[in-house]
Amino acid sequence: FVLFLGFCLVLGALEVASNPSPYYGVLGLIVGSVVGCGWLVSLGASFISLVLFLVYLGGMLVAFVYSVSLAAVPY
Repeated sequence: FVLFLGFCLVLGALEVASNPSPYYGVLGLIVGSVVGCGWLVSLGASFISLVLFLVYLGGMLVAFVYSVSLAAVPY
């Protein structure tokens, strides 16, 4: 199970790096953070996983809003 989560984490990172659209890039960030936190929970670090998810959620929200606002500007 831990190997599967590690494989999904690598796939999420590849999804972030390979998508030119900010919408799918942020989706990859969300998938990667959920899988990474699931990996930490499976290793027994549930509190660190919760704190890390809250920090990632705030950071992803700011990055998503910024990238969408940049993509909406025509010039």
